[in-house]
Amino acid sequence: MTVSIGHNIPNCAIPATSGLTFSPESAKGKKLVLYFYPKDMTPGCTAESGEFRDHIEAFTKANTLVVGVSRDNLKSHDNFRSKLGLPFELVADTEEKLCQLFGVMKMKNMYGKQVRGVERSTFLFDASGKLVKEWRGLKVPGHVTEVLQVAQAIK
Repeated sequence: MTVSIGHNIPNCAIPATSGLTFSPESAKGKKLVLYFYPKDMTPGCTAESGEFRDHIEAFTKANTLVVGVSRDNLKSHDNFRSKLGLPFELVADTEEKLCQLFGVMKMKNMYGKQVRGVERSTFLFDASGKLVKEWRGLKVPGHVTEVLQVAQAIK
């Protein structure tokens, strides 16, 4: 089963940074941006996470919680958050529960070889928890600004 537009995230509990556990209840009453990225400390993921960091005040004003998700473990996430000064939590989806729910695991071409990995994707939920917009296979430049504009437009 994959989460689709107009539907909520099924109940789940996955470890996150700061000793927290991510679940759909984590964002109750707020809009939620879940952004999936391939790997901590890589150039594209660093750029994307840095853009979310740089726009966090605007997301907060728009009553929107930002959460990053990758298959990296908590230690890697803690280092990544610390190095970039990320003011939001990162989910350690080491068992690929969220990745499977959102259908972001894809075969990708890396250095001429096929590898299974996370397709860079972002999902925006309204304050009632329903998925209202998704971006899949996206490019980093300009993406965070677009997500912010859509989040600001949702009442």
